This record gives sequence, C-alpha cells and structure tokens, in this order.
Amino acid sequence: MTDLVFSVDIEAPAGTTWLALTDWARANEWILATDVQVIEGDGRSVGTRLSAFTGLRGLGFTDTMEITAWEPPVRCTVRHLGSFVRGNGAFHVHAKGPQASTFVWSESLELPFGPFGRLSWPVTRPMLALGFRQSLKKFAQFAENYTIGAV
Repeated sequence: MTDLVFSVDIEAPAGTTWLALTDWARANEWILATDVQVIEGDGRSVGTRLSAFTGLRGLGFTDTMEITAWEPPVRCTVRHLGSFVRGNGAFHVHAKGPQASTFVWSESLELPFGPFGRLSWPVTRPMLALGFRQSLKKFAQFAENYTIGAV
C-alpha cells in the first residue's frame, strides 16, 4: 500500500465546496482526463457505485468505486474495486470560516503490476502527484465559481 495526501485552500464556504466535490457528473471539469458516472445508487449515500474512466481517446482505465462513508458536508470515503486501482480514498472538506474551506484528497492504494509497480513507483509517483496537484488547482477554481446545475 502507498499513501497519497493532497490539499487545496478554496475561497468558498465548506457547503459549496462539498456540493462541487460531489457533483460527480461534472468531475471532468476538474479531474484531469477523467469522466465520473454514478452507475448504481443515488450518488449521495453509502453503497453508491461510481465509475471513473481516466484516459484519452478511449485509451485508459476504469476505476470502479463504492461509497463507504457519506457525511455531508465533511467527508466521503470510497473503496476502489477495480483490477487496476485497489484501495481506499477519502475526500474531506474543512471549513476555514464562513467563506473559506480546505479540500483534502487522500488515497491508500495497492500498487498495480506487482514487483514492477513497486520498482517503478519512484518514477510514477512524481507524475501522479503532478496530476493530483493540477486537478486540485482546477478544483479550487471550479468550487469558487460553482453554481448548482450549471454546465
């Protein structure tokens, strides 16, 4: 298992940040090269299943997740169920006053590809971290301008 933790400060109330974060259909507006769909459940409760395809032009992988904790507007945890991505993820929103919040995204993942995955991790990790940081920067802008139902 490897642990990743990233955070970003957002100039938006925690409730707005939460709504932006859990607007699964619009995740492609801030998560790099990723489309998320609710495939089972309502998208807002334990047991909901999500499918996240990451890639370009049909080349990539699908990360199937199940929501294991739902505590709005503070915490959502998921279990990654796929053959490529396995482990647990968590999204936390911390209020920092009436008009500010911090979003923390953490993952505890099993590295794929056995020994090769472990050997390549020192090279893979910085690239993955860059993608997370870019996504969080985009998320801050997305949340700060978030309007329910906008496309």
